[in-house]
Amino acid sequence: MTARRLRWAAWPVIAVLAAAVPAAGTAGAAAAPEATVTVNARAGLATVPETGIGANHAVWDSQLGTDTVADLFGDAGVRMLRYPGGSYGDIYHWKDNTAPGGYVAPNTDFDTFMGGVRRTGAQPVIIANYGTGTPQEAADWVRYANVTKGYGVRYWEIGNELYGNGHYGANWEADNHADKSPVAYANGVVAYADAMKAVDPSVKIGAVLTTPANWPDGIVGTGDTATWNQTVLSIAGPHVDFVILHWYPGGSTAAEALAKPEQVTDMIYLARDQITRYAGANSGRIGIALTETNSPVGVDTQPGALFAAEAFTSLLENGVFTVDWWDTHNGPTALSTVAGYPDYGDSGLLSSATCLEGGACEPALNTPFAPYYGLKMLSTFARPGDQYVRAGADDPLIGAHAARRPNGDLAVLLVNKDPDQARTVTLDYQGYTPASSAPQVFTFTNGATSIASGATGTGTSQALPPYSLTTLVLHPAAAVSAPPGAPGQPTGTATDRTATISWPAAAPGGHPIAKYEVYRQFGTTSEQWGETTGTSIDVGNLVPGSRYTVNVLARDTAGKVSWASPPLTLTTGAPAASSCTVRMTDVTDWASGFVGGIHVVAGGVVGDWTLTFTWPTGRQRVTSGWNGTWTQTGSTVKVTSSAPLSSGADVGFVADYGGPNILPTAFSLNGTLCAVA
Repeated sequence: MTARRLRWAAWPVIAVLAAAVPAAGTAGAAAAPEATVTVNARAGLATVPETGIGANHAVWDSQLGTDTVADLFGDAGVRMLRYPGGSYGDIYHWKDNTAPGGYVAPNTDFDTFMGGVRRTGAQPVIIANYGTGTPQEAADWVRYANVTKGYGVRYWEIGNELYGNGHYGANWEADNHADKSPVAYANGVVAYADAMKAVDPSVKIGAVLTTPANWPDGIVGTGDTATWNQTVLSIAGPHVDFVILHWYPGGSTAAEALAKPEQVTDMIYLARDQITRYAGANSGRIGIALTETNSPVGVDTQPGALFAAEAFTSLLENGVFTVDWWDTHNGPTALSTVAGYPDYGDSGLLSSATCLEGGACEPALNTPFAPYYGLKMLSTFARPGDQYVRAGADDPLIGAHAARRPNGDLAVLLVNKDPDQARTVTLDYQGYTPASSAPQVFTFTNGATSIASGATGTGTSQALPPYSLTTLVLHPAAAVSAPPGAPGQPTGTATDRTATISWPAAAPGGHPIAKYEVYRQFGTTSEQWGETTGTSIDVGNLVPGSRYTVNVLARDTAGKVSWASPPLTLTTGAPAASSCTVRMTDVTDWASGFVGGIHVVAGGVVGDWTLTFTWPTGRQRVTSGWNGTWTQTGSTVKVTSSAPLSSGADVGFVADYGGPNILPTAFSLNGTLCAVA
């Protein structure tokens, strides 16, 4: 938490040109390994938001708001800019542009920032000072921004990383309140929201949450009755419009860092589940913003670019409405060689042109580092209003993402995470037929200083250079005129083995709607669950304790098919009644493991019994247990005991987790599915 970025140091602005660095060695002449990528246009994910690609700005940065930086961001497709800069948000006072205890560069006030935002073509997200400020100060800022100046600032965060105020031990975030508990912060959010919305009811207010599987997620602090997230959502949920996550994944090697985005789906699923359980009625209106992230390795070089592309896309596919890179300029920390090129340990997207002790100097001021091109590639790949669709590869070193465009085109983003070898990729399509002509191809390779483009390969075969980003833009083999519109957002409920799914009707195109088809996403394939002429369907034979993601498509009387609806994710649970009842609790958690307790009650069981459950992810493992014999095979856990069950028996365990800790929702006792208390 302390080494991930420089947040309290000003960076000098002495421009120094770095010495030229030779390019990394090229791959050998051996034939490139082959991989297959499958794109399923029927498996719809989230729609690309207007504010998807974002970056952090900071008042210590003398380049804040300059035309050079604004034009670079505009060219990269950055559409959200955050201010006044991480932890500075809790010491910054906007009226006099001061941050007691920190450095504020000249010409970095709010109006200067807004000038840069407008030139970029972005929207701002502002951190209102909770740590050392007041609700009145925040309300005055809203009045100045939206009433006096007419800036129309919609998104306002209430503080930054306030869980780092010392309540859980670590103390990096300024917080002058005597009570630093999550209850105090949540009540403060309510006060801020009330004051700010009294000035402008249209503003969107965000509350700080802990990111699943990241400290202090899951921890119950001294004197608290629940975790930070449960407490904040229970009190402030009805008063906020979005929640704020920050994600700095661990990893000491590039390979480890580039594997982290596969956790995103579970991470956002768990965050959304917490919002649903704790934030009160109509919690579906609450958005998720991830306003800080960066790569743990290669922050200036190709691993950072690949991480940015994979992480941003994975988060946006899962419905996050903005992802904001930390940050614009940050300054060097240590020189190393990564993938054949110098890496300065500078978390900024752009060079600050400073030198390390010992003489190693960064490139000229505002020279883009590799992650900048990762973000620029994203704006080439997917544009606001496009719909992400499911894609995947049979090679773990190939990342694959896809997006449908309203004009019928399809874009595919391919990430080769192998630093040494190229890949020859075969592309298969479901629900889409590309034209036979060569697609437009954009490529960013290791060590490059721009994104190359050309018409190369085919829509079904591409060569991917080592450590590269490649985007294909495909045209359809035949245009479809006046297709039906996509059905609206489905809703649904699930029991242990059944689900009921409903959706808003689709708008007809050139012909009436004939029927709706419901598909389950099964990896990169779609499994049809059924069809109906109505707008709801019942499905059965589901597996208890399982997660299902479904889409609905409309088909008209001419056979034309719509885009997929937005996705709906349902999780089956346990039966309402059974001869046995189980309650699992997270007794003590330390954000990478926990002590779990299970209480089992059953009648008519004599002698030995076996309780079985399956972890929802492959990153959870029991390491020890008591009051029974514990075993784990794959993701399936069994505990055998002879303790009497008529009045209830307790067994316990210790488990590690290497990602979001999603607890199981289905348990079987001697083969009988139990109810869950």
